[in-house]
Order: sequence, then C-alpha cells, then structure tokens
Amino acid sequence: MQPHDHSPLSDFIEYPEEQMLSRSEDFLKTMQRRHSIRHFSDKHVDKAVIENCILTAGTAPSGANHQPWHFAAIQSPEVKQQIREQAEAHERGFYNGRAGQQWLDDLKPLGTDASKPYLETAPWLIAVFSQKFGETETGEKSQNYYVHESVGIAVGMLITSLHNAGLATLTHTPKPMNFLTEVCQRPDNERAYMLIIAGYPADNATIPAHAMQKKSLSEIASFL
Repeated sequence: MQPHDHSPLSDFIEYPEEQMLSRSEDFLKTMQRRHSIRHFSDKHVDKAVIENCILTAGTAPSGANHQPWHFAAIQSPEVKQQIREQAEAHERGFYNGRAGQQWLDDLKPLGTDASKPYLETAPWLIAVFSQKFGETETGEKSQNYYVHESVGIAVGMLITSLHNAGLATLTHTPKPMNFLTEVCQRPDNERAYMLIIAGYPADNATIPAHAMQKKSLSEIASFL
C-alpha cells in the first residue's frame, strides 16, 4: 500500500468458530423476522432511536470514504402530509397505466395501490438522498464516487438497524421522487434515493403471502 495516515485496528473482535456459527444463525433468525408492512401504528418512537440508526447507516463503506448521503428524518405532521399528498398524486399516475401492465401484474400479489395512509400514520419517515458531488471546506465542488452503490449499502444498514431496534419498516420509491428534494429543502447536488417508513406495526398489520417467499441459498449464491 502507499504511505498514508493510519491507526492500528484495535476494536476488531475475533469470536471462536463455534460462537461465530451461533451468532450467524441467531442473526439470520433475527433478520428473517424483518418484514415490509403497510399498516403502521402512530405510537411514539423516541428521536434518539432514529438518530442511532442513522448514525449506524453512516458507518457504511463508501467510495473514497466521501459518504455521499443525507438522511432527512421527518416527524412533522405538516411535512408528512405534504409528502403523502404528492406521493399519492404520482402513484395514481403510476397505477393508472404509467407503470405498464407487466409491472402492475407483478405487484398484484402484494396488494399495493395508490393509497399511502402510512405516510402520515407512521411516526417517522426517513428520506434518503444521494449526493452527486460534495463540497470542500472552501466551498469548492468535490467529486463523489460509486454514489449509487454507497448509498445502497447505507440504506441496507439503516433498514437492518431499524429492525434491530425493534421497529417495522417499509421502503417507498414514488416515481418521480424529485418532490422530496423540495419538501425536505435539500440542495441541488442531492437526489432523492428512497423513502423509508419506520414505526411500530398496527394491530391489523399483515404480511403478503407472496412476500414470504424467499429464494433458497442455491438460488442466490454460488461457492467456487
């Protein structure tokens, strides 16, 4: 490696092989209880929980460690109402034909439609933005690298962290999503990437049978 400023790796924990296996099995079981739901309770969720989950997402690896993301955590009823109104307007166009019949047919087993009441009911919405470029301390543009991949990893870690904290989630990607940039008052160098709904499941929360069908290990992996 080229010379660079560095520190010794001092916080890595090496577990005995037996413990590694049990930890991996336990975590698999934990994540198998993660489900996307569409019926949320309005039960309060402490801001500190959301902050910790976002900080966890912020530890994700990124191109040149530029961390090209921003998380807008929304609990304001007024802002959530704006997001719901605009999201549903776009979704009506989507479900009325813009998506194409094949896409709509593929969504039928999930039971989704243009109505998104959870955007107001859930205590937290987290709008994730990718940053096409950053700024130096002097205000000059700085290039970001592997932005889509970096933000994707951070989003996965955010969803995992929210689940680990005891919250249910849903990913929402209205098309187009540029209204989120305006509603969340984000700068021009940022592009809306995803909206994550987070909170407790409502008493009547359900899981579509189709969503329970996960591919087997042989279908998703190969070992060479």
